[in-house]
Amino acid sequence: MVAQPGLASFAGDSSGSHPVEESMCSLARLFWVTGTWHHECMGEAMEGQRQPPQVLVLMGVSGVGKTTIGQILSRRLGWDFEEGDSLHPEANVEKMHAGHPLTDEDRWPWLEKVADWIDGWLKQGKNGVITCSALKRSYRNILNRRGSGVMFVHLTGDYATIASRLRNRRSHFMPPSLLSSQFETLEEPQEAEEPVLTVDVNASPNEIADHIIRALDLGR
Repeated sequence: MVAQPGLASFAGDSSGSHPVEESMCSLARLFWVTGTWHHECMGEAMEGQRQPPQVLVLMGVSGVGKTTIGQILSRRLGWDFEEGDSLHPEANVEKMHAGHPLTDEDRWPWLEKVADWIDGWLKQGKNGVITCSALKRSYRNILNRRGSGVMFVHLTGDYATIASRLRNRRSHFMPPSLLSSQFETLEEPQEAEEPVLTVDVNASPNEIADHIIRALDLGR
C-alpha cells in the first residue's frame, strides 16, 4: 500500500472523476487512513474479495437534506441507515424545540452515541449511512476516532436557500430560528486534513445522490 499525497484533492472534486481511473491497475481502491489518502492496487485474483467496510456520515447544518439524501443512498447501495437525530437524549430535543442552541456539553453524549453506531457497524464488517450535523472539527474527530472507515459527505448551501427549506419543513424539533447559530458554529472540513466530499445541495436529492455515488466510486 503506497500513500499518494496528491490524492487528497479528490475529496472536493465536483467533477465526479476518480483518481484511480488513470491507474494501470486492473483493480484499485482509494481509502483514508489516519490523515492520508491511500491507493492500493490489487491483482485480478483478488477481484472478488470484499472491500473494507465504510460508513458515510451525511453532515451539515439543519435543512441541507441529510436525511433525504442519506435514505436515497441507503436504498441504492443496500447499506443500513440511521437518523443521527434519533440518538439525541430527550433533554437535547426539548432544548432545541424550545429554540435554545445546544452547547458542546449537550452534544458530547450524543456524539459518542453516533460514534458507537459507526464503530459497531465497522466492527461487524458492514457498510452504513448515518446523518449527523458534525459542525466542528472536534465533533468529527470523535466520529472518526478509529482513523479509518469513515467518509464525511458535507452537504452545503447558502443561508437563504437553507432558511427557505426550514420554513417549509414540518414535524421536526429543530426550529428555523436556530439556523444562524449552526452557521456560526460550523467549521467547514478541510479536504487536505479530513476524509470529506463536499457537495452543493443546489440540485435534486436524486441528482445529489448520483453525484456522491460517482465521486466516491460506490457503484461497483
